[in-house]
This record gives sequence, C-alpha cells and structure tokens, in this order.
Amino acid sequence: MSAHFSGTRPARFNQTTSIPMEPTELAHYERLLKALEKDLLAKATLRIEPNRTDDAAIGEDEDEQPLNEMLQSIASSRNRNTSLVLKRITRALRKARQAPEDFGLCEECEEDIEEGRLKAMPYAELCVDCQSKRDPRGGSKTRRNPFEFV
Repeated sequence: MSAHFSGTRPARFNQTTSIPMEPTELAHYERLLKALEKDLLAKATLRIEPNRTDDAAIGEDEDEQPLNEMLQSIASSRNRNTSLVLKRITRALRKARQAPEDFGLCEECEEDIEEGRLKAMPYAELCVDCQSKRDPRGGSKTRRNPFEFV
C-alpha cells in the first residue's frame, strides 16, 4: 500500500530503493508536531478537588460526591491520554531529526503512512491497515453498549 502525496513525490518504499520525504515536507510535519506539543503543554493538568475531605462527612447534596468522582475520573483519563500523545509526539520529533528517511513510514509494513493520516496525527507510527490489525475488533473493551443499562 503506497500513499498518494498530491503527486509531489513517489512512494518511498519498493523492493530496491527508499526515497526519503522531501525536506520541506518533513519540516512541515515537524512544525505540526511542535504546535501540537506546545498546545498540549499549554493546557494545565486537569485536577478536580474532592468535595469532601472527611469520609464521615456527608455533603448537602447526595449527588455531589458521585458527580465529583466522575469528574475526577474524566480528568484522570484526559491527563493520561495527553501524556501518551506527548510521548508519541516526542518520539516522532526524535525520528524526524535522527532518522528522517523513516519519518512517515509505517513501523510494521514500511509503506508510506497516508498523507491525510499524517496531517491529522503527525505522530502516527502505523498506517491505517496495520493499525486496524492491532486494534481490538469491536472497539475498546472498556466501552459498553449504551443500552446495556436500560
């Protein structure tokens, strides 16, 4: 599977030769990665303070504690996801600097990662086909059917 890059460059991978990404194109993706990194770092770590400090204390609103716990869980998940994306951005920037000939290549099949995927996720390590082979069938195991609780 070769990506089609607006006709500006040929597919980089074939049996005999690998054509690296053009320096201007690589610089474009580095700028995208740096902008994403800056944006994520500018967002402070989300923290929700507990609404009670004493386990024996009962708040005035009985729904307040479960809501607060849910917000803490959401904040924790968001922080964890942000941290993972920042690690992937750092890795992609390192690859662009240290091994520019490999930037934009799928780490599994060594084919070009599609241009649209790189524009959306310049830190992508895998092409769509290889990523779909890694992803569990039917989505995440933590997600549930919305009608399961009805």
